Amino acid sequence: MERPVTLAIAGDVMLGRMVNDTIAMRGFAYPWGDVRTARDRADLFLINLECALTSSAGRWYDGREKAFYFRAEPSVVETLKRGRVDVVSLANNHAGDYGHEGLLETVRVLDEAGIAHAGAGATRQAAAAPAYLTSNGARVGIVAFSDHPQEWAATDQTPGINYTSVERPLAEVRDAIAEARGHADVVVFSIHWGPNMRERPSKDFQDFARQVIDAGADVFWGHSAHVVQGIEFWHGGVIFYDTGDFIDDYAIDGGLRNDLSALFFVRVGPDGVKDVELLPVQIDNMQVNVARGTEREWFVRRLAMLCAEMGTEQFAGTSSDTLTFRAVARFGR
Repeated sequence: MERPVTLAIAGDVMLGRMVNDTIAMRGFAYPWGDVRTARDRADLFLINLECALTSSAGRWYDGREKAFYFRAEPSVVETLKRGRVDVVSLANNHAGDYGHEGLLETVRVLDEAGIAHAGAGATRQAAAAPAYLTSNGARVGIVAFSDHPQEWAATDQTPGINYTSVERPLAEVRDAIAEARGHADVVVFSIHWGPNMRERPSKDFQDFARQVIDAGADVFWGHSAHVVQGIEFWHGGVIFYDTGDFIDDYAIDGGLRNDLSALFFVRVGPDGVKDVELLPVQIDNMQVNVARGTEREWFVRRLAMLCAEMGTEQFAGTSSDTLTFRAVARFGR
C-alpha cells in the first residue's frame, strides 16, 4: 500500500419498522439527511446493517419470542445505494430475524445491488468469508463476527451468522484475521457484541479488542451497545469499542442519548492508524443529520471524557464540523 486509505465507519443502520414506512413516503435518500455529502470524504463506507432485507413474513421462532424483529422491504437496498454504502456487516442479532429464508434473501439482495457483505451466509464457510474491496490503490479486508445469538451460528449445512464469544480461545479469530491479512493491505475486524446501553467496555472486552489488534487487525469496529464508547489507540491500530447507532426509530434514553453518535473517518497508512476524525450526528424522525448546538456539545463532552480514560485526546478537526482524536498516553504498554 503506497497511499493511505480513508474509511468512513458508522454503527447500526436499522431500516425496518417506521424507517421502512418513512422511506416509502419520503424516498430512498431520506434517512441520510445532510450526512450523505460527508461520505465524499472517504474512500469506502462501512455500516452494520441491523435488519433483514426481505419480503418474507416468517419470523424466526424456536419456542421463544424475540423482543424485536427488524425487516425492510428488499427495495430499500436502494437506500444503501443512495448513501453510497460499500460494505455491510451482517453478523448481528437481527440478520436472522426472518429465519433462514430472510437471511438468504438479504444476501441475494445485497449481491444484486453490488454491496459487499461479511458475517452471514448459507454455510459456516460463507458466513466466515471476509469481504474485500479495493480503493485508492489499497485492498481492504473486512472480517465480521457476532457474539449473539449463538443459536444462529452458521454450520456446514445451515445458514446463519459468524458467531464467536469473547470467552472462547481466539484461535478462530486469529485465523480469520490472518486470512484477511494475507489478501489485503488493511484489515477491519467487526463485531456485534455485549449488552445494550453501556457507556464503557468491560475489562474482558478491552483485553479481547487489544488481542484482535495484536493479531493483525488495523481497525477494531464494535457495535451493539447503541451508544458510542471510548476510542483507544493500540499498537498501531484503533479500537472503536462501540460506534453507536446511525439510522433507526428507537426510543431515546434521556441519560445516555442513543440518538447521538458519529461518522468515524479512519485514515490507515503503511504505518497504521495515527488519528481518527469524526463527525457528530443526531438521529431524529428516522433520519441522521449533523449534530449541532447543545446536542453536539453534550456528545463531544461525553466522548472526550470516555476517550481520555483510554489515553486518547481530542484535537480540532480539519473542518469546522469534525473532531480529531489521537493517542497522547499509552497506558499498560
